[in-house]
Amino acid sequence: MYFWIEMWGSSVVLFPVAVVIWLVTIPFDGRRYYLHQFSCLWSNIVFWLNPSWRLKVSGKNNISKNETYVIVSNHQSGADILVLFTLRLHFKWVAKRVLFFVPFLGWNMAMNRYIALRRGKKSSMHRMMEKSKEELLRGNSMMIFPEGTRSPDGNLQPFKSGAFHLAILARKPILPIVIKGTSKAIRKGGFLISRQHHLEVVILDPVPYESFKLLTPKQLAEIVHQTIENELNRI
Repeated sequence: MYFWIEMWGSSVVLFPVAVVIWLVTIPFDGRRYYLHQFSCLWSNIVFWLNPSWRLKVSGKNNISKNETYVIVSNHQSGADILVLFTLRLHFKWVAKRVLFFVPFLGWNMAMNRYIALRRGKKSSMHRMMEKSKEELLRGNSMMIFPEGTRSPDGNLQPFKSGAFHLAILARKPILPIVIKGTSKAIRKGGFLISRQHHLEVVILDPVPYESFKLLTPKQLAEIVHQTIENELNRI
């Protein structure tokens, strides 16, 4: 109960601050950089207020501040979003449309101009691809969960090809990220929080466009899937 109280309590306090930042920076910050950075701070505050979780991050030296990426990560639980925000990378999320209606958190996503996706609708997928390409060309990295939904057991599910089609289309490198431990911190479909739990994020080597420009999205998805699975299987 403490986790949910502190998360929603902090959201009630921090959302008005996000609104002020949004209003003040709209005239000169078309990328919503400052609002996104505040959203990252918001997640860090949630972690600071929850001492039961310990987060270890490795591989930050694999990120170039001057590069724009299609970022892909495995998806174990709802905690993944908090974890990835704490990296303070500038990106736009691709997320289920329903999440944008969640009080405070979803409203903040909308102000950040993240991209909504309706599952199973080809028209929504096409709009997502076009908007994502536009954001990449503006210098905003894109964050996508290629599994499409949370894993029910923590094991890596097959990848959908959308993120990889986007990387080929926009000629952008892929940045694979591996999340470990969040499936046990918050299980899919449940609200129970595991206390005294260790979470880990590993940022892998980027995959340059030149190395996959002749591949199909499906072939590229299989290669990145294997790379992420290899890291998940490491002890």
